[in-house]
Amino acid sequence: MNKELIINSTSSEAEIALIEDKLLVELNKEKSNTEFAVGDIYLGKVKKIMPGLNAAFVDVGYGKDAFLHYLDLGPQVNSLLKFIKFAQSVTSGQFSIADFRMEEDIQKTGKITQVLKPNQQILVQIAKEPISTKGPRVSSELSFAGRYLVMIPFSDKISVSQKIKSPEERNRLKRLIVSIKPKNCGIIIRTVAENKLVADLDMDLRTLYKKWEIISQKLVSAKAPQRIISEMDRSSAIIRDMLNPDFNNIVVNDTVLYEEIKAYLQKIAPEKVNILKLYSGKIPIFENIGIDKQIKNSFGKIVTIKSGTYLIIEHTEALHVIDINSGHRVNSEQSQETNAMEVNLEAAGEVARQLRLRDMGGIIVVDFIDMNLGVNRRKLFEKLKEEMKKDRAKHSILPPSKFGLVQITRQRVRPEMNVHILEKCPTCDGTGEIRPSVLLVDDIENNISYLIREQNEPHLTLFVHPYIFAFLTKGIFSIRWKWFRKYKKWIRLVPQTPYHFLEYHFFNRNGDEIKM
Repeated sequence: MNKELIINSTSSEAEIALIEDKLLVELNKEKSNTEFAVGDIYLGKVKKIMPGLNAAFVDVGYGKDAFLHYLDLGPQVNSLLKFIKFAQSVTSGQFSIADFRMEEDIQKTGKITQVLKPNQQILVQIAKEPISTKGPRVSSELSFAGRYLVMIPFSDKISVSQKIKSPEERNRLKRLIVSIKPKNCGIIIRTVAENKLVADLDMDLRTLYKKWEIISQKLVSAKAPQRIISEMDRSSAIIRDMLNPDFNNIVVNDTVLYEEIKAYLQKIAPEKVNILKLYSGKIPIFENIGIDKQIKNSFGKIVTIKSGTYLIIEHTEALHVIDINSGHRVNSEQSQETNAMEVNLEAAGEVARQLRLRDMGGIIVVDFIDMNLGVNRRKLFEKLKEEMKKDRAKHSILPPSKFGLVQITRQRVRPEMNVHILEKCPTCDGTGEIRPSVLLVDDIENNISYLIREQNEPHLTLFVHPYIFAFLTKGIFSIRWKWFRKYKKWIRLVPQTPYHFLEYHFFNRNGDEIKM
């Protein structure tokens, strides 16, 4: 699988598109000077204790207090609180966690009133960004993610990613980490650490430990609420988490960002620096590479797949609903069960892609086309699980019910990506909306394919606006000529001045309009 990262940087934000085999699968937007991003660490002040929720509300400087549940305190929270108090009592930041005397872990079934009290200062890490009317959700179990390792202060545990299957490699990595790990720091060994040398792991660990030293020094003079340290920007974080041998292209259109990413790549993966490219073309980078067209075709209420199958995506306050429709994709030579199976399997891949692309979280209910055979429902379930393995967000999938419904829960840490794709209609001065003009030719060709291959129409006449007529017929190898080569039928085109710009209609040999 070939992976590409395309970054469109402007003065106000950076748009980051992840492409897998030429298909857009993730889209991130990072605002300039964004606060309260996942991974940021704040010195907060406890405002309210809620015994009924077994939680506390913490002031981190946001308009709404952050939510901190007892289960998000982390077992070593007493050690963290003691460390904060100690750091703020010394005159300089020259002290080490390795020399710190740890407190006992708290019980999983304890009460928050036993740990926190109002006006107490506590270090917290953003676990979920503010969404809608809710403030951020935070955790006091701090963690620092690197390329190969994740460091957790006030812990001594070493754990290895379950995706590393070899017992010999797991044991080797554990032995290496034991030899280099600072005292009172737990380590999670990430999947990409497999077969790496101790020098690579040691460099990564030193970088993470340096972050903790910076926090320790800042605590001396910090006053809550205050941001202590920020997570790296989204582009570097994506590169850190996803860079692997499949990555073959990183393209960015901003010189400053190019130099930042280049320096980061030289530090974590020098052999990959040559895949980074600076785009300097006159056409906007997303338009030139074809990402804009994919965005317009992938967002909105209706998402069409090439075969004619389409998804209808609706959002409510509590959950997301996705409905699968077969559209034109019906093979009369096959049974209804076989047709439903083929449509569902194709739609499963698009559903998984849409969840990643829109970053939809919470509860998702997918209404697939009903299938009577249990073996087919199991095939659909396995297909969906296989497609969802590509998703980095934590998720859980239930098997299809007898009504064809599949329930999915997916981790939500950021607001859902929502791109407004509808354009103002040029004929009604903005009183109505139409589908994007860039998709017009694709829509026309989909209908031609359906009429010729499925309906066996021998003669087709297409009435269009004169501008569209000129576009379809320009050049020796015009779009109409390509249709002729593909479908073995010549499509007669007729320009119609009264038509609005995107209006078109099909007619048969007798001059009767074919209703689509």
